Amino acid sequence: MSEEGGFGVSFIEKLIGVILFAVGLMAAYYTFTSTQVLGGFLGFFGFLTAALCVIGVFMMTAKPE
Repeated sequence: MSEEGGFGVSFIEKLIGVILFAVGLMAAYYTFTSTQVLGGFLGFFGFLTAALCVIGVFMMTAKPE
């Protein structure tokens, strides 16, 4: 197989990683500034936002084969 399409796929993967990381940061901000409203669900939503950030960082740093 040729490597011609490799750059575009790698760029899109990193772009989606940046978007996921940014969405995770925004969600974390809104989650931790509205602690009284969330009540017992704060840990659940905190975990989800951390997972988004980790997936985004993983996609940004992963090397395509």
